[in-house]
Amino acid sequence: MAPNRAALIALTALAPVSWGTTYAVTTEFLPADRPLFTGLMRALPAGLLLLALARVLPRGAWWWKAAVLGALNIGAFFPLLFLSAYRLPGGLAAAVGSIAPLCVVGLSVLLLGQRPTARTLLAGLAAACGVSLVVLKAAGALDPLGVLAALASIASMSTGTVLTQRWGRPDGVGPLALTGWQLTAGGLLIAPLALLIEGAPPALDAPAIGGYLYLALVNTAVAYWLWFRGIGRLTATQVTFLGPLSPLTAAVIGWAALGEALTPWQLAGMALAFGATMAGQLAPAPRRKASRHCETTDRRPSVGPPARSGTADRDARPRHSSNPR
Repeated sequence: MAPNRAALIALTALAPVSWGTTYAVTTEFLPADRPLFTGLMRALPAGLLLLALARVLPRGAWWWKAAVLGALNIGAFFPLLFLSAYRLPGGLAAAVGSIAPLCVVGLSVLLLGQRPTARTLLAGLAAACGVSLVVLKAAGALDPLGVLAALASIASMSTGTVLTQRWGRPDGVGPLALTGWQLTAGGLLIAPLALLIEGAPPALDAPAIGGYLYLALVNTAVAYWLWFRGIGRLTATQVTFLGPLSPLTAAVIGWAALGEALTPWQLAGMALAFGATMAGQLAPAPRRKASRHCETTDRRPSVGPPARSGTADRDARPRHSSNPR
């Protein structure tokens, strides 16, 4: 793996590692049962900050493209993500995200025309098996609505990831502006829903304010900038295979800081998901191009003396002429 590519992957991987802390922060510091408000506080301040830094607004078709990407990657994803975080243990809620590679592989076939390799499919299946080991061994702690919300959030984010790569970025627009567009559009989508469904904002204490600041700045503004920057330089499948780092981080935090027990089967599932992440980053083998076999003797000009006239001279010429025919 080239050093530049390895550094790009490592920086992009910081995004899912950061997202793995979302569940602990949500359950320990934020107001309970406010997924829409939490999604709003995470998205809109971060989006407005990035817009102020980038100072670039969408043009033409990018107004509706930014709105669609913002709805998929932010507006629908955040509320579903926090709903699952409120109803599931942190490690389990994040572990469901390991099925994202399979979702992206399937969507890449439909929307990008990319044929998956056998290695990609095997790595995706390995990640899904790792998720199954983690989730099924903790069936007693599962909440059906939480699981459905987690699955729906992954479907939304996977679609947004593939469309982000398909549409790319406008000329002269960097990942900072593109991230700001999506976060702002998603936050504006969440705002009226939060007000209608959850009512007025709750009173916030110091831990909640600190938690929202962390989510908006580190967990969202920085992390999503790294994520969309990675999508612009790597394949959508490669980026999504970094997703299992989120459940690994959440599981470690849940075990070390929150006292959540992990069974040997769950640990094996996490190890399998991590292996799938590493396999998903391997560069595809270059295709061999069929070389045309050209005899050099057919392309070399004749270097012999000029032929002499006469029958004897014709009979003395080499029978295999070096002149091209």
